[in-house]
Amino acid sequence: MNPHRFQKPDVVVPLEMNSARPEITLPEYGRNIQKMVQYALTLEDRDERARCCKAIISVMGQLFPYLRDMEDFNHKLWDHLHIMSDFRLDVDSPYPKPEPSQFAVKPDRINYPQGPVKFGHYGRYVEKMIDKCVGMEEGEEKTNFTRSIATLMKQNALNWNRATITDDVILEDLKYLSGAKLSVENIQEIHAVKTIQGSKYNDFVEDSYRNNKKRNNNNKKKKFKKKY
Repeated sequence: MNPHRFQKPDVVVPLEMNSARPEITLPEYGRNIQKMVQYALTLEDRDERARCCKAIISVMGQLFPYLRDMEDFNHKLWDHLHIMSDFRLDVDSPYPKPEPSQFAVKPDRINYPQGPVKFGHYGRYVEKMIDKCVGMEEGEEKTNFTRSIATLMKQNALNWNRATITDDVILEDLKYLSGAKLSVENIQEIHAVKTIQGSKYNDFVEDSYRNNKKRNNNNKKKKFKKKY
């Protein structure tokens, strides 16, 4: 056995905990990018500092290659570089340097739609579409819009319950929500205007149900054979 195998090292490197490290300004880029930006701030030569920043921008871009097709991708990278430097980086940039005040303003609050919904399984936007359709002039466009609304109502209802939703129920609800101002004369029209997405979704649900049932039966048979 080697007698030097279990000897303590001459130099002990202390373990650096994340809780003791400085906070990262933009965590999505990682701590190493943050350290590179801090190093660029220490460079006194302007040309050397510019080359260093371009190298940092290149590495930052490699972290998100799927965003390279964005029109303002490079502009965002330079803005993030200035943000990570706490806006203290003095470098020639192809884009104007952002001001800290731009990021201090909070965005406007988006008002969440309030008010009761008459039928939750249809959704609020279906009711808005019905109100829009009621105000349209009579004609082919309004008729097609009414049929599309009925189709959408059925698809939304099937997402909740596929067993008890019938065309008669859909048409009665459409009549109620529109104040008896909208109707689909031929009930079969609801079937005729089904979307491909809806039919594929229904086929997927049925196939999944059959596959799961078959898999469960096979598992039961295997357990029975092992037991006996």
